[in-house]
Amino acid sequence: MTASTDLLVDAFGRIREVVEEVVTGLSPDELSTQPDDDANSIGWLVWHLTRIQDDHVAGAADTEQIWTSGGWYERFDLPFAADATGYGHSSKDVAAVRDLSAQLLTDYHEAVHDNTVQFLAGVGDKDLKRIVDRVWTPPVTLGVRLISVIADDLQHAGQAAYVRGMLGR
Repeated sequence: MTASTDLLVDAFGRIREVVEEVVTGLSPDELSTQPDDDANSIGWLVWHLTRIQDDHVAGAADTEQIWTSGGWYERFDLPFAADATGYGHSSKDVAAVRDLSAQLLTDYHEAVHDNTVQFLAGVGDKDLKRIVDRVWTPPVTLGVRLISVIADDLQHAGQAAYVRGMLGR
């Protein structure tokens, strides 16, 4: 690993810590509580941020997502296609993410985190400059993609922490 990848591993580790802190001790009902009809629940937020990390890292590594390869799609038993990540979900879709346990969410996140760290162990500074997505202008490098995932995940983890704080009021 390099100093750059060490920093990326640290950042992904911080996401993992927040996820665990946010969901630990919550019931399935608490995890699916939406502060209002158009708000995201903790369960949906954690599922979504983990799906995005899984999807984007697998895409960059050119591997199958943990979601399907590890049987998580079946374990979660959500009413979405296997390739759904939550992107573009409606309030109705968010409300459909119910009956999840804190353990299921943290176990899936841990599996994705471990896969991310394993992938990063083989990434060097030159690899971070590799183009992984030509849809955007300018094309997206691996380094930019990973920072984008970290930023998105931290935002959603913070939102989940905020909702957890609201549950205690």
